[in-house]
Amino acid sequence: MRAFNAELSKMFSLPGIWLAFLLGAIAPAVIAALDSIAQKEEIIAGVGTRLSEVGYIGLVLGVQGVIILGVLAVSSEYLTESSESGGGQQITTSLTVVSSRFHFLLAKAGAVTVISIMLCIIAITTTVSATHLILGEYAPTFEWSRLIGAVCYWTFTALLALGITLLTKNGIIPLAVLMINSSVVSFSVLLYRVTKLAFYLPDRAGAEMFMFTSDTFTGSLFDRYHTPFTGGLVMFVWVVVIFIAAAIVFHRRDVAS
Repeated sequence: MRAFNAELSKMFSLPGIWLAFLLGAIAPAVIAALDSIAQKEEIIAGVGTRLSEVGYIGLVLGVQGVIILGVLAVSSEYLTESSESGGGQQITTSLTVVSSRFHFLLAKAGAVTVISIMLCIIAITTTVSATHLILGEYAPTFEWSRLIGAVCYWTFTALLALGITLLTKNGIIPLAVLMINSSVVSFSVLLYRVTKLAFYLPDRAGAEMFMFTSDTFTGSLFDRYHTPFTGGLVMFVWVVVIFIAAAIVFHRRDVAS
């Protein structure tokens, strides 16, 4: 428990954590508000077709906040401290205090999970509020099952970011790849036009826990390939596989730390 509390304390002391909170809490509401404005015009014109997805789109694109969170949780351990502090790395201190690497990773994953859930709940609150404020009587009903799916999607994404960063021992590569994939162009969207295996990539499968009809990244319609439960299971398997690989590499690479 002390290792978990220490990881929480470390996370909240990182300067970059506030950027993660800003993107995670505010960006989904802004995206949902812009989409609601456009959707309201379509509804009034009698051509609205995506009402059930309004709001949820913000929760898909706003996941960058927890990506930053997951990356920071690991990359901060490998930053070289100033010469006044000895020029070492935080990972050396962390592995000295918590001798078991398994407990260290478990505590770090637990801290990222708790903060991700908290951040997603805040995002849901701001997103639902913005959607109802703009759409009024046209606002869709936000189903608890889909909102829980969004929380799982954010949490799994944060843990994937953590695991990938642990594998690469570098924050820039996973941060760039994951943020581009979740906001600019999704690799699964590009690949599913070639092979159905793309439906088993974590971002696509995970999004189907709460996105039902519209392709967030292209705006086109597609038939659901997974049920919410199956999509969540696929993404969970990805998290487990990445974490097992990361734990093995971490133990072998940093055994001398």
